[in-house]
Amino acid sequence: MRKCLLIFSSILIFTSCSTKKEILYFQDIEKIENFEAIEHFEPKIEVNDVLRITVSSLNEEVVEPFRMNTNGQSGNNGGGENAVLNGYLVDAEGNINFPVLGRLQVKDFTRQELEELLTERIREYVTDAVIQVRIVNFKITILGEVGSQGVIKIPDERVSIPELIAMAGGITYDGKRNNILVIRDDNGKKTYGYVDITKSEVFENPFYYLKQNDIVYVEPTYRKVKSAGFITNYTGFFSLITSVAGLIFIFTR
Repeated sequence: MRKCLLIFSSILIFTSCSTKKEILYFQDIEKIENFEAIEHFEPKIEVNDVLRITVSSLNEEVVEPFRMNTNGQSGNNGGGENAVLNGYLVDAEGNINFPVLGRLQVKDFTRQELEELLTERIREYVTDAVIQVRIVNFKITILGEVGSQGVIKIPDERVSIPELIAMAGGITYDGKRNNILVIRDDNGKKTYGYVDITKSEVFENPFYYLKQNDIVYVEPTYRKVKSAGFITNYTGFFSLITSVAGLIFIFTR
C-alpha cells in the first residue's frame, strides 16, 4: 500500500511541473544565425485610422492653409470635417478630406508613401514644405494568460509579438507560448494566424509584426483548463492525497 502511494505521489509531482518546452522562449535560438527576418515592415493605412498630418516650412504663414486648427477644422475651408482626435479620420471609402487639396485616397498607403504624396502635392504651393504623418489610434488588444490584459496603444506604429507580450507583463506560467492566436482585419474581412514564440522561426512569421487593431490571444494550458474543475489546482489535489496517505500510514502501522 505504501509503495503504491509513493508511486502515485511521484507521478503527481512530475505531472504538476511545467517542462522546459512549455516555458522557454526561442528554444532553438542557435538557428537564428544568418536568418532572413522580416526587416522592413510598415503598416498600411486602413479605414477608420486617424492620421495626424503636420505641415511645416521656414515661413509658417504660407503653410497655414494646409493645417487643421484647434477645433479639428482645416485652416481655410473646413476641409477637415471628418477629423477627430486632432487628426484626419479615414472614411469608409478610404479617403480623407485635406485642406486645399480636397479628398485624397489614402487607404493601403504606408505612412512614408503618404508623406511622399503630400510632399509632392503641397510643394506645388510651398517649395520647402515638410510633411509628417502619424497613425494616432494605433492600438492592439491582448487577452488571455498574460500579466495584464487590455488595449495597448502603440506610439511608434511598429510592434512585434515579443514586444507586445513584454508590454502586457509577459505570459504567465499557465499560458501557451507555442500557439498564440492573432486575429486581424484584412480589407474588411477577418483573418487569423498563430505564432509560436518557442521557435526561432517566429521571426519569419507574417504575424510577427502586428497591425493596428489586431487582437492577440494567449490561450491557457491544459493544466490551467483542468484547474477550473472540481479540485481547483494540482497543489490542492496533492495536499488532499498527502493528507489521506498520512492517515492511511498512521492507521495501518
